[in-house]
Amino acid sequence: MDLQLLGLSFVTVFLAEIGDKSQLAAIALGGSSKYPRAVFFGSTVALVLASFLGVIAGGGVAQFLPEKLLKAIAAFGFLLMALKLVWITESD
Repeated sequence: MDLQLLGLSFVTVFLAEIGDKSQLAAIALGGSSKYPRAVFFGSTVALVLASFLGVIAGGGVAQFLPEKLLKAIAAFGFLLMALKLVWITESD
C-alpha cells in the first residue's frame, strides 16, 4: 500500500468534507435524534459508499482515457467551478 497516497487521500477528502452539506445534515440529524450513533454510522457508510463509487468510476474511466486527458478534463472542471464561484460572488 502506498502510504503517501493514503495520507494524501485522507487529507484531501477530510478537508473537502469539512463544512459541506453532508456534514451540516449530519449535525442536524445528530442534534435532533435520540440515536446519534445511528446518524454517525449511517453518514459514515454513505461517505464510504460514495467514495467507493467514485474510485470505481475513476478506475474504469482511466482504462479508456489517457492520464493527460483525464488531468485536463479535471483541470477544466475545476476551472469552470472557480469561474462560476467568482461570477456568482461578483453578481451578489
